[in-house]
Amino acid sequence: MTPNGTPREEADLLLGTALFRQVPPADAAQLIPHLKHRVFAKGDLIFSQGDTDQRMYVIERGRVKLTRESADHRIQLLSISTAGEILGEIPVFDPNGGPRTANAIAMTNGTATASLEHDVLFGWLDDHPRVAVNMLQVLANRMRLNNEHISDLVFMDVPGRLAKTLLDLAKRFGKPTEAGIAVTHGLTQEELAQLVGTSRETVNKALMDFTNRGWIARDGRTIVIFQPGQLIRRAQR
Repeated sequence: MTPNGTPREEADLLLGTALFRQVPPADAAQLIPHLKHRVFAKGDLIFSQGDTDQRMYVIERGRVKLTRESADHRIQLLSISTAGEILGEIPVFDPNGGPRTANAIAMTNGTATASLEHDVLFGWLDDHPRVAVNMLQVLANRMRLNNEHISDLVFMDVPGRLAKTLLDLAKRFGKPTEAGIAVTHGLTQEELAQLVGTSRETVNKALMDFTNRGWIARDGRTIVIFQPGQLIRRAQR
């Protein structure tokens, strides 16, 4: 799918997201003239923490990381999103209109997005109230994941959280190879540590332990998982 795709491809893009999954194709097609396409280089900001715009984004291709910056300029990696996923919906559905709570940064060259303005989306929602139910389901699932993440930070040790994070990355980005599941995550060790919720030194120690046990191997920003069952057991301990 390219930013200049056919109307059918653009309708399929919307229908592939959780928000529009149960919408008839003809209804989703009504939004196509309002989609605004952009292509970003690696490292480009798609939107910034504190912005007051009210656009919702769908990722057409590539990966995007969401980060949050503290008052003393510390950076926390919140999540990674990929093609077919929605970004920036909080200020769209917030009755106060913002501001944005995170930065969205392209992780790959050629990352492409399509965006919809608040007024267009809400005008369309008036005729398609079923999507509002889908929206609640999407937001409820994100709330569940956030609660689970908070629980993990409180109750799980770092190796357990790391094992769970590696399994999640493998589920989303992993590719089977003869050796094992190759996970090209594209993260620095500092970013991986932020995703786990610990320091770089601590996550490196846990990675070394997993490597010495023969569960994984590291090759730059790729991790090969040899024994996913061991990681599952470690995550459940």
